[in-house]
Amino acid sequence: MLFRRTALGLAIACLLSGQAFAGEAEAEKWVDTEFQPSTLSKDQQMAEMKWFIEAANKLKEQGVNEISVVSETITTHEYEAKTLAKAFAEITGITVHHDLIQEGDVVEKLQTSMQSGRSIYDGWVSDSDLIGTHYRYGNMLSLTDYMNGDGKQWTNPGLDIKDFIGTSFTTAPDGKLYQLPDQQFANLYWFRADLFNRQDLKDKFKAKYGYELGVPVNWTAYEDIANFFTNDVKTIDGKPIYGHMDYGKKDPSLGWRFTDAWLSMAGTADKGTPNGMPVDEWGIRVADDKCTPVGASVSRGGATNSPAAVYALTKYIDWMKKYAPKEAQGMTFSESGPVPAQGHIAQQIFWYTAFTADMTKKGLPVVNEDGTPKWRMAPAPHGPYWKDGMQNGYQDVGSWSFFKDHDPKKVAAAWLYAQFVTSKTTSLKKSIVGLTFIRDSDIHSEYFTKNADKYGGLIEFYRSPARVAWTPTGTNVPDYPKLAQLWWKNVATAITAEKTPQQAMDNLAEEMDAIMARLERAGMSHCAPKLNKKSDPSKWLSDTQAPWKKLDNESPKGETVAYEALLSAWKEGKVR
Repeated sequence: MLFRRTALGLAIACLLSGQAFAGEAEAEKWVDTEFQPSTLSKDQQMAEMKWFIEAANKLKEQGVNEISVVSETITTHEYEAKTLAKAFAEITGITVHHDLIQEGDVVEKLQTSMQSGRSIYDGWVSDSDLIGTHYRYGNMLSLTDYMNGDGKQWTNPGLDIKDFIGTSFTTAPDGKLYQLPDQQFANLYWFRADLFNRQDLKDKFKAKYGYELGVPVNWTAYEDIANFFTNDVKTIDGKPIYGHMDYGKKDPSLGWRFTDAWLSMAGTADKGTPNGMPVDEWGIRVADDKCTPVGASVSRGGATNSPAAVYALTKYIDWMKKYAPKEAQGMTFSESGPVPAQGHIAQQIFWYTAFTADMTKKGLPVVNEDGTPKWRMAPAPHGPYWKDGMQNGYQDVGSWSFFKDHDPKKVAAAWLYAQFVTSKTTSLKKSIVGLTFIRDSDIHSEYFTKNADKYGGLIEFYRSPARVAWTPTGTNVPDYPKLAQLWWKNVATAITAEKTPQQAMDNLAEEMDAIMARLERAGMSHCAPKLNKKSDPSKWLSDTQAPWKKLDNESPKGETVAYEALLSAWKEGKVR
């Protein structure tokens, strides 16, 4: 009787630890149920799971039974924390504590770990916006070195790095991969296709502006459309309609609005892929080595306070005050996000595709009875300073990152989990749940071919070459946490009219230079800033490269394109 009780107690203890019955039977259960559909056959999925089981067994023999990881709170990561972490524990016997916290908290905890030299977590999903930071401080593991060295035995033979669509964003100036993409979404233009297709509205628009109501190619057309719906159409079905939506509360999320490539959409940066070179979308210039930051202000060769940047901030404020609901000025990012789904917004220039799943729920005013969306997404229009070859907009790439000097056994286990949640066995289902694609094979899967019409252009966008023209913050930014926090405070002073847009951007550029000067004095492992001496801004302003001199005409004629023509261009392999 004592033996039976003891055995039962051990079984329960193992079950609670996530180690009970770990193995192929558990993998088969998950493959048959949760991990469908997949781009792999069930036999291929089981072969991949068998590799994870065997690798995990080696780590458990070394005493690794649990790990802790962290990511921001979005649908994709919720699925990982609630479903895939459980699956990993049942299949491998290694328990995962997957914390979900706000993006700002992830950055803060990451910064604390970097400063202390002790990582709070075994693995981190941090935005690839930190690639320049990770590389320069030298605290983070080079995955290229790891996969070819100490981590080779822990690297899935079927990982297929070439299948990941975001690795160009997680590669440092030394050509090595430092982060593994886990989820990715773009910042595109969103519009009510049902309204844009109404003949009465099309006729009225053309009569007033002289060109067709369609997807705006430039900011002039976007503003014309915003004015048209807000001040000419005014109401749809007896309810107010607005031609623009944004947010403007003095809050850290206000900074994302700008660091997430608002200036590049106006045309502030140089040409270059994935980011402007030598001047990027934050206005930071690097030296000829393409790595050493030399300044943000125009007086040092940067573009943060250049005419194009001031134009971008001016338009942001004007449009929000003239064409968006009044409450938008007092909203944060999270508060403004759900507003277009309520049915009274005609278009939005700055819309994250991460909202797609929430915008396709049946019963919403922006969803048809058959479940298809009334809206569509398209490339965001560009400002008058923008030129072919420049970054078109922002793309968020949340990516797995690991500290170099952390417990190697824990790193190995966290690396296993990172590969598990991005594996071909699990990634298609995860893409269906969160719509944040990381693999080309998933994007081109039979499932998304059959269901493309449910997603308002998202599948067509990610199948097109356009997707590489939307990029995260690049490697010019030497310390993302320190520099990113400057934006919202300075932008807010322009929104409240405490300062003019020029004064606000002048102050931002000065503060960015001051932080880079401190980084220069303190030193960094790689490519520390080395600021140019201040000189007359006119020495730098040019009509051939950034910083661009002020245009005589910042309002060229509006230009639109039919959405069907845009889709055809994508299918033909064109960016636009």
